[in-house]
Amino acid sequence: MPSTIALLTDFGTSDAYVGVMKAVMKRINPDLDFIDITHEIQAQNVRQAAFVLLNSYRFFAPGTIFLVVVDPGVGGTRRPIAANVGDYTFVAPDNGILSYVLGDFSSPTVVELTNLMYQMSAVSYTFHGRDIFAPAAAHLAAGIPIQNFGAPVDRLYKQLLPVLRTSETEITGNVLHSDRFGNVVTSIGELKWIENHHLLLSPRFGARDASRIINPTTAIVRVKNIHVGSIRRTYNDAGRSEMLSLVDSNDFLEIAINQGNAAKQHTFAPGDPVVIELK
Repeated sequence: MPSTIALLTDFGTSDAYVGVMKAVMKRINPDLDFIDITHEIQAQNVRQAAFVLLNSYRFFAPGTIFLVVVDPGVGGTRRPIAANVGDYTFVAPDNGILSYVLGDFSSPTVVELTNLMYQMSAVSYTFHGRDIFAPAAAHLAAGIPIQNFGAPVDRLYKQLLPVLRTSETEITGNVLHSDRFGNVVTSIGELKWIENHHLLLSPRFGARDASRIINPTTAIVRVKNIHVGSIRRTYNDAGRSEMLSLVDSNDFLEIAINQGNAAKQHTFAPGDPVVIELK
């Protein structure tokens, strides 16, 4: 059965970068299959890529190798690494892009990609995706043990975790990013609908044991001090052009406008505060 490599980059599709990386990997391992998670991460936005990866990886088959290249420090002092955790392997720069996903696992095996046998013969200073990361992913998919690629790495660079704090009276988070529809994704999750039409918050960030039960009809959501109101189940629970909050498909609190663009209309941006007042 062919091995699968899932790609996540900020390269876009108007240039040849993604195609060239795939060509390099196919020359090394012709039996590979590829899945493109996205190549439309905002340029050099490591935190956005980390969050997209967190929400994506668990839907892939065991054994998938993730090639993650959002690399503003290419050619600098940051290390190229590979990490094996659970059923998955991740190949990426050590710039915090794996911070969120590795938080879901304990005791990952991480190595620095230094073995020249598994790199292109000439490594550029500006395209490690082609010359270091892609060859490593292809060789890993061919069954080369991760320990062969370089020395173990004990400490990784970590991105600051998104805000998620809970108290008796409120839950505080922040805006992480918006999708192409202008729906604004926040750091407040994981949220699950439970009996009595209430929500259970099991934090993905911050204190993970700080679970809370939320009554969505009495809770009040605010973003940047803009009143959003109670938490709905679907977009259609609000009128057309009405702003609402709801739980998105990845179980995070989302701010949206029914058939509109919340991010554009209210200029919401990453880092803006989000509060759920508990009533």
